[in-house]
Amino acid sequence: MSWFGEYKKSLKMKEVEEVFDLFFYRPLAFFLVKLIYKTNITPNQLTIAAIFMGVIGGCFYAQGLPQYFIIGALFYMMFNILDCSDGQLARLKKNGTHTGRIIDGFADYISTTAVFIGIGIGFANKQSDPAFWWMLLVATGVSNTVHAVLVDYYRTRFLDYVLDRKSTFEEELDDFKNEYVQIKGKKGKGFDRFIISLYLKYNNIQSKLTANKKVDKLFKTTPQEYFKKNKTIIRFWIILGPTSQISALIICSIINRFDIFFWIMILGFNLLALILWIIQHQIDKSLNTNK
Repeated sequence: MSWFGEYKKSLKMKEVEEVFDLFFYRPLAFFLVKLIYKTNITPNQLTIAAIFMGVIGGCFYAQGLPQYFIIGALFYMMFNILDCSDGQLARLKKNGTHTGRIIDGFADYISTTAVFIGIGIGFANKQSDPAFWWMLLVATGVSNTVHAVLVDYYRTRFLDYVLDRKSTFEEELDDFKNEYVQIKGKKGKGFDRFIISLYLKYNNIQSKLTANKKVDKLFKTTPQEYFKKNKTIIRFWIILGPTSQISALIICSIINRFDIFFWIMILGFNLLALILWIIQHQIDKSLNTNK
C-alpha cells in the first residue's frame, strides 16, 4: 500500500477531521511516523516528547520578546505534530497501551496550560495593565476548554450514531476495567495500575452524577438520517476544535498580536459556539427522542 493510502486509512471520517489537521499537521505527523517506524520508539515516548515540546514552548513565551514568541510558536506546532503522531504510530504498530491513551488525553491540557502561563508571564505581565490582559488570558483559556468539550461531545456523538456503535464512553470504560483486572497482580505494572485506577475513579464519580439521566441512545433514528441532518453542522463544530485554536495562536504569535488571538477566541469562537448550539438544538428536536 502507498504512503497516501496508508495515510487515508489512518484518518477518521473526513466530516470529523479538522482542516488544519487534515492538510497540515497529520501529513507531517504521518511522515514522521514512517521515518521512525522501524525504530524502537513507542507511542508513549512520542506523547512524552509532545508534552516536552509544549512545556518548552511555554518557557520561550515567558521570555517576553517577539523573537522568542516565534520560537515558542514553533515548539507549540511541534507539540501538535507529535500529538498527532503517537496515535498514528500506535495504530500502525498495534502497540498502543491503555496508560498511553490516558496520558495522551492529558497532553493537550498540560501543554496548553504551559503555553498560556508563558504568555501570561511574557506578554500580560509586561503590559501597562497586566490584570486586564491576565483576565483576557483566563477568559480565553476557559473558552478553549468549553470549545474542546463541545467539539469532543458532538464529534463522538456523530460517530456513535453514524457508525451505529455502542457509546464510546461506555465501551472505553469497560476496556479500561478489563485491563485493570488483568494487570492487578502483575509485577512492574504499578504505574499503569495507578494511572488506570485514577481514571476509573474519576469516571465513577461522573457516572454517579449522571446515573439517573443516562439512556442508551438520545434519539430513535437511523445512521443515514442522523448523517443527513448533521453532516453540515458537524463540520462547523469542528472549526472550534483545538487545532484551529493552536493554529490561530501560532499565527498571532508570529505577528506578535496576542490581542487578536484573545478576541478571536472570546468573541468570534464563543459567538459561533452559541449559534451552533441553537441550530443543533433545533436539529435535535427534529429527531425522535427516547425520552
